[in-house]
Amino acid sequence: MNEINLPEHWELIKLSNQDLFNFESGIWKGKKEPFEECAVVRNTNFTSDGYLDLTDVAVLPIEQRYLDKKKLKWGDIVIERSGGGPKQPVGRVVFFNLNDGKYCFSNFTSRLRIIDRNTVLPFYLFFYLLYFHDSGQTRQLQQRTTGIRNLMFQDYKDTTIPLPPLPEQRAIAHILQTIQEAKFTRQREIALERERKAALMDFLFSHGTKDEPRKQTEIGEIPESWEVVQLKEIANLRRENVQPKDSPGLNFVGLEHIDSGESNLKRWGDASEMKSAKTHFYPDDVLYGKLRSYLDKAVIAEMEGICSTDILVVTANSKTVPRFLVYLLHCQAFVNHAVSTSTGISHPRTSWNSLQKFTFALPTLSEQRAIANVFRAIDEKTAALEKEVEHLDELFHAMLEELMTGQRSAVPLIDDEINV
Repeated sequence: MNEINLPEHWELIKLSNQDLFNFESGIWKGKKEPFEECAVVRNTNFTSDGYLDLTDVAVLPIEQRYLDKKKLKWGDIVIERSGGGPKQPVGRVVFFNLNDGKYCFSNFTSRLRIIDRNTVLPFYLFFYLLYFHDSGQTRQLQQRTTGIRNLMFQDYKDTTIPLPPLPEQRAIAHILQTIQEAKFTRQREIALERERKAALMDFLFSHGTKDEPRKQTEIGEIPESWEVVQLKEIANLRRENVQPKDSPGLNFVGLEHIDSGESNLKRWGDASEMKSAKTHFYPDDVLYGKLRSYLDKAVIAEMEGICSTDILVVTANSKTVPRFLVYLLHCQAFVNHAVSTSTGISHPRTSWNSLQKFTFALPTLSEQRAIANVFRAIDEKTAALEKEVEHLDELFHAMLEELMTGQRSAVPLIDDEINV
């Protein structure tokens, strides 16, 4: 543990204290019958928030003789013993918050169970171990074997941790849980907004915002005022190439700067670092990623800049609204068309020659604006929620350090009902 000045009423304890804690190593496929199938938590199921993502859990035959010791219970903490990443030291932790007794834990992990919950509260210990990893201290306890980071587990167990009195533990856990729950609530709201947008895409690009009579066409029924067109009739490809050295002060956009499914550009790089010729773009141009088109990358530019040659710069003509165009390139019918026209195995690319033949129903200009405004409102709400998530994440990590090092007392914060 880093040197810190703790409040006088706090104690120091070790994870190796067998009166307080029990450790159990993980398990993998059984070798000796009888077996019983069990879901096995792996480090791939760990999230950055310290909770389990159970969408992809391995179900394996486990030896029945081990099941009683290897099944997880509510309040258990699962510790990553092998893994990590280039920027992520090994030693991540997750809190097991289920009561069903259907999960074991893999051989790349260990389980920490509190024996004496009248001394140590599960959520307090979990948040401290989350802080221990978050602050980079597990990096000092890792060793590399054949490219894999391994936690020196006995050294980890010998870690000394600060232990405040129970009321302070409870207050610390409450504050951090409150912030995390607020963050999770915003994340659920973001997911719902994205689901709503996807559902509206299917409807608005075939029905619009008005309840008008419909007509039969070669692509099916469409509103009476709409027309069937190809993409080349409403948009053109900008082919203006420039050398970065001849365009000082411009920003650079690569595929890595465009988020899948997003219509607004949120980040970019420095054009001065580029060497080869790039494509010039201007405000209201649409930047479309032709490499791996299944990634659904298309954004509207709100600035002038240059972009990667794996990005097509598409301009709207007088028959269409630029922001309608960018949303059109995200509709499922267009994504399917782009994927079906891509060539290449490891780096599949589509082309403007193929994309311009995409056939669809084009609304009137006023209806295009109405449709674009619906999606723009969803995007703005989603962006506001994302900013709240970012703020809550920053607040959580700041509070985590202050509370776990005794820089700040949790009890007064509870009395003040901390605002998240």
